[in-house]
Amino acid sequence: MVGASGLLGGAVVDSLQDKHEVLKASRNGDVKVDIRDPASIADMYSTIGSLDAVACAAGVTPYGSLDEVTIEQIRAGLHDKLLGQIELVRQGLHAVRDRGSFTLVSGVLAYEPILTGSVASTVDGGIDAFVRAAAIELGRGIRINAVSATVFEEAWDAYGEFFPGWKPVPVADAARAFVRSIEGAETGQVIRVGY
Repeated sequence: MVGASGLLGGAVVDSLQDKHEVLKASRNGDVKVDIRDPASIADMYSTIGSLDAVACAAGVTPYGSLDEVTIEQIRAGLHDKLLGQIELVRQGLHAVRDRGSFTLVSGVLAYEPILTGSVASTVDGGIDAFVRAAAIELGRGIRINAVSATVFEEAWDAYGEFFPGWKPVPVADAARAFVRSIEGAETGQVIRVGY
C-alpha cells in the first residue's frame, strides 16, 4: 500500500490486513518510497519483489485560484500525484503477478470542480483517463482501476470550507472501494465514492 501512512492509506491497510499480507510503503513507512522520484519507485520494487497488487493513496496537488497558482506549483502537482502514479504502474508491470492489479487514487474534482481546485481537477481527470487507457494495454490479466472519492468526514475540518453544501463520506467507504478494486474482477473503472 503506497501512501500507507496517510488517512486514506491507513484505512485501506485496515480493510485489507485481515485477509492479505499488506506491505506499508510511504516516505517514512516500513518500505520507503517517494512517488515523485522514479529511482525511489525502482528501489521499492527491487526491494519487495513480486506482488499480487499495488495500491496507491499518495499524491499531493496545490489549491489556489488561477491567478495565484504558479507554474511551479502546477508542475509539482502533475509530477507528484499524476506522474508519480503513472510511474508506479509503468515500473510495476514487471513486479505484479499475472491476474494482479493496480489501484490508483483520483478524486471527485475530476467531475465536480470547486473554486481553487483547477490543478487538482486536471490531475484527477488525468488519472482517470490513464486508468481507462492503461486497462486496454495491460497484459497477463492485470487489472487497473482508480478510486475517486468525495471529501472525507475525517478531513472535513481541514477541507470543508472548500466544499460548501457537500456531504462528506467516511474514509472507510473509500477503503472499501480499494478492496473492491483489488479483490474484484473489473478493470479500467473509476470507482466513485460519495458522489
